Amino acid sequence: MDTKQRILDEALTLFSEKGYANVFVGEIADRVGIKAPSLYKHFKSKQAIFDAIIEEMHRRFLEQAKLLNIQGNNPKADAEIYKRLSEEELVGLGINLFLYQLHDDYTRRTRKMLTIEQFHHKDLADTYMRQYMDDPMFYFMSLLNQAVDQGVLQTDNVEVMTLQFYAPFYLLMTVCDRDPEREPESIRILKEHILQFNKLYGRTV
Repeated sequence: MDTKQRILDEALTLFSEKGYANVFVGEIADRVGIKAPSLYKHFKSKQAIFDAIIEEMHRRFLEQAKLLNIQGNNPKADAEIYKRLSEEELVGLGINLFLYQLHDDYTRRTRKMLTIEQFHHKDLADTYMRQYMDDPMFYFMSLLNQAVDQGVLQTDNVEVMTLQFYAPFYLLMTVCDRDPEREPESIRILKEHILQFNKLYGRTV
């Protein structure tokens, strides 16, 4: 791991443990084993470190999406993949994405940081909302709207359908964050949710 990545990793650990506002650049440098001026050669500010952490989280997610044979950030392309997936494949995809969010250490620590800091820092609250509400809702609404247009799903209210699809993923993720022992139960519920969603909206392949 190069120095730049070590800075991000140590900063994320500190942010998730102590909160963004309570961590200073010098403390991050100490954890990396460098002097603060050396850190500034890589990042001009603590905000720049935070922004790079979020960017790295997105990069890692897109790598995982690629391994699962989807784009992850292109709803039009993923809608074409979605309409060809069998029900079993769709359930597997949903569960694998859920497990990635729970168990990827970088993603988990970032979510912990944002969850804590959303109540103390407006910019981080805005980031939390984009990460866990606005961006997923936009992505899934775009994808599902195309599925409706193509006759794969049937509804007259795509916005509500999108909320019904995404909300259980978010809810069960927060449940598992607080009580990891409920993960098997959450996976079972998630599978049943996807199957029921398909039945409710008449999914055809």
